[in-house]
Amino acid sequence: MTRTRSRYSPDRGLTTRMVSTMFLIGLLYVVLVGVLIALLKGAWPLILIVAGALFIAQFWFSDRIAAFGMGAREVTPEEAPELHGAIDRICALADMPKPRVAISRSDIPNAFATGRNERTALVCATTGLLRRLEPEELEGVLAHEMSHVAHRDVAVMTIASFLGVLAGVITRIALWSGVSRSSRDAGPAGLAIMLIPLASAVVYVLGFLLTRMLSRYRELSADRTAALLTGRPSALASALTKVSGSMARIPTEDLRKAEPYNAFFFAPAFSSKASLGRLFSSHPTLEQRLEQLARISTELGR
Repeated sequence: MTRTRSRYSPDRGLTTRMVSTMFLIGLLYVVLVGVLIALLKGAWPLILIVAGALFIAQFWFSDRIAAFGMGAREVTPEEAPELHGAIDRICALADMPKPRVAISRSDIPNAFATGRNERTALVCATTGLLRRLEPEELEGVLAHEMSHVAHRDVAVMTIASFLGVLAGVITRIALWSGVSRSSRDAGPAGLAIMLIPLASAVVYVLGFLLTRMLSRYRELSADRTAALLTGRPSALASALTKVSGSMARIPTEDLRKAEPYNAFFFAPAFSSKASLGRLFSSHPTLEQRLEQLARISTELGR
């Protein structure tokens, strides 16, 4: 039986960006595989098998790997009644099935959602977040994460990140195996093989930029739809301010360990104010997010 759409406000801008990103990522993927087949003609069956296996593994297991890497442990309502209660209220508001609920024992105040769809979704909050936020602030953060599940952008980010993973693996293998060094004197064929790490690196950068652009927009979208669903944009703004302020008091070593998972987090472990840093950032700036929430608060007040 097909479920009806949730009560989260639809975001056509997000949908358009997801479709565009998937199309461009798919095009880059085809180009990369085509380049590999053209340069390594005799190995094309192996290339197709490896590329297909990596794609399947990325799609089916990346959310579990990410949850495991961030220390997420599923909890029962008896173990975490406040967390389960907040998610129950959001699910009732949004008319959505309840996701799996988890806690990560980390002092870094954050939350994240993973899963390919609503049936496999998992929403996790860290102990640092639960300790610092008031109930209405926590509900705002969890509504933000549930928005990612409702709009399915978690699944899109999972698939979109595959190309970068594949290109990075190819680049490392080529460099570690000394392909470039051993092919310098091998004539045109060797020169062609030397292009493998270069082509992979270019594809990696392009794929990285595409996923970062989508990631920044989806965070703004989740803030907006969560604020409209709960009707309390000020609570979400307060949570953002608290979380961002608390990050400055977390040891740098702990933040570095969490940085690879920034794209999943409610707030980034590190944020750059430099224009170049923003280009590579997974999240919009705190100022952009607070300005949007202030506008929504004004609109709701009318």
